Amino acid sequence: MKRSIYVLALGAFGIITTEFGVVGILPTISRQFGVSIDTAGWLLSAFAITVAVSSPFITSFTSKINRKFLLCLVMSIFVLSNLISAFSTNFTMLMIARILPAILHPLFWNISIAIAFKEKGAKGVSTVMLGLSLATVLGIPMTTYAADLFHDWKASFFLSSAISLIAFMGLLLFIPSIPAEKEKSEQNQLTILKNPLLWINLISTIGTLAAMFSSYTYLTAYLEEITRMDGAQISIMLLLFGGMGTLGNWLMGIALNRNVKLTTRLFLLLLITVQILAYLLGGAFIPMVIIVSFWGMIHTGGFLVSNIRTTQNIPHHALEFVNSLLTSSFNIGISLGAFLGGIVSSYYGVQYVLSVSVLLLAATFVLSFFSFPKSIAADEENDNEKELAVPACEHM
Repeated sequence: MKRSIYVLALGAFGIITTEFGVVGILPTISRQFGVSIDTAGWLLSAFAITVAVSSPFITSFTSKINRKFLLCLVMSIFVLSNLISAFSTNFTMLMIARILPAILHPLFWNISIAIAFKEKGAKGVSTVMLGLSLATVLGIPMTTYAADLFHDWKASFFLSSAISLIAFMGLLLFIPSIPAEKEKSEQNQLTILKNPLLWINLISTIGTLAAMFSSYTYLTAYLEEITRMDGAQISIMLLLFGGMGTLGNWLMGIALNRNVKLTTRLFLLLLITVQILAYLLGGAFIPMVIIVSFWGMIHTGGFLVSNIRTTQNIPHHALEFVNSLLTSSFNIGISLGAFLGGIVSSYYGVQYVLSVSVLLLAATFVLSFFSFPKSIAADEENDNEKELAVPACEHM
């Protein structure tokens, strides 16, 4: 496989580490700047909201610009924003530094996925997406551990900046110049918005991600306050969470290949179960190690479930547009979950964030039983192409 594909995967690793790396140091930032844990949670929420808003528009606004230049621009902004974050003297400055890269965040995904698909098809896309999985397994625990090792929250951002700088150098050296293509007509893409099942799936995606991140965003605080783990132990737990997530993602792909609907419902029920167990046994060290392992294995599959559930019947010509809507839905869900979890944590205690997740998962489970007549997208495919797009994540 071309080196450029691996460089794009490294870039994905860098931007996801930047987005979610803050999860591991939220309690520290809360204490450092004298803000509540729910206010600190806005460092994730604001990032996600910005991505959600910019996703449908940012690619079209930059359609006439060389794609390599844009990739390098995005990574350079991530390097700069992490440095600004590290030198922030107040919470407002830190928040601004977080929002800066989020504006261009979806642009990296749109371009890198397109390049990977053109070069190596679904296999190339899967390689780029591997950067996301590895960021969960290695990036987030690494930034958390760096802050604990040096006893300084700034170390987390310095490490994220270094990772982004390496990715920037790789993009600069190994990605060829890619002139922008002529702007494509969006008329056919927009017709997919008439499909009611698409909207149900997008709403379900928001519900799923909100449930996942209402609890995951505050996992560090939960392990610190309820399970009484120290910084090093929490870093190991986050590494375990991500490592099991890689296994879970692989198993989820196999299950989804067999039955999407059944796997979706099973995922929701399993995540409900594991979070109820975390609530009941949160104060017990050994049981929580086991619970967090299974939690991580189930949790990571949520991205894959949402992707395949939404795109399985989308025609090729509308897939890129639907993916931009999915990116927005992912980040709306993440920001909503972090917000709701923060409110509950602030007013009732961090142990109750799990109840928010369980309620959202239950609502999403009910939505999984909604059905409609044959979709517009499917009709178009039968009349025209008779070929459905295979979601890239399905090959992970």
